[in-house]
Amino acid sequence: MSERSSRSILEALPPATLLATDNRRLIRGGVACMHDVETVREYVGYENQHQRRRWVLRMLADRAATLRESAPEDDSSESQTHGLY
Repeated sequence: MSERSSRSILEALPPATLLATDNRRLIRGGVACMHDVETVREYVGYENQHQRRRWVLRMLADRAATLRESAPEDDSSESQTHGLY
C-alpha cells in the first residue's frame, strides 16, 4: 500500500477521533485501514499519552507486527519498526 492511502486514515480518522470511542469494532476497523508502521506509531503515541488502554495498544502492536511481516526484507525498515510501545 502506498504511504498516501495510509495517510488518508490520519486525515479521515485522526487519533483523537478514532481512539475517543470504546467500541472495539470501530477501532478494529480503523486499525485495519493502517498500511504502514509509521501511521500505527502515531496512534500508539496518542493512546500512550491519553487513555493507555492495553487492548488498544495490543491491537496496534499486532497490526504493526503484521505490517512488518508483510514488508520486504530490508535492514533499514527493520530498525525503524522496533519498540512501538
